[in-house]
Amino acid sequence: MIHGMELTPFATLTLETSSEGLHFLGTTPVGLRIIQEIVGARIEGPRISASLKGAAAADWLAVDAAGVATFDIRMTLVTDDGAILYLRYEGRADWSEGLGKGPIDAAFWFEAGDERYTWLNALLPVGQGRTTAGGAIVYELFQLA
Repeated sequence: MIHGMELTPFATLTLETSSEGLHFLGTTPVGLRIIQEIVGARIEGPRISASLKGAAAADWLAVDAAGVATFDIRMTLVTDDGAILYLRYEGRADWSEGLGKGPIDAAFWFEAGDERYTWLNALLPVGQGRTTAGGAIVYELFQLA
């Protein structure tokens, strides 16, 4: 606990990617730029259950010369009861030992217009993700309370 704040479990987010959607741009002003398309997403928690909607989802990843990865991920989700949500998150990871070789720390922003989910607009969940052997990325998200 930090200054009265606690982390309470919020949800698990699982992302699926594919090698066809992996684009290496090479070295750019921000480092090695990689765009990774997201082909599937599922978030599950006590108050939210949703899946990826459409194909407009990707990670605009940059890895600097020291191996620090910076993530910029955006997607549209549809809840199991039909609400449309926008999710973006940003994060960092020490991948100096290789791509995907360390945990990803991230902060998550939701946007919801459906009154059943506008409570998400005031939250800033945080979480940590790891790349699995199968190539999926699994995040455990926590709510600051």
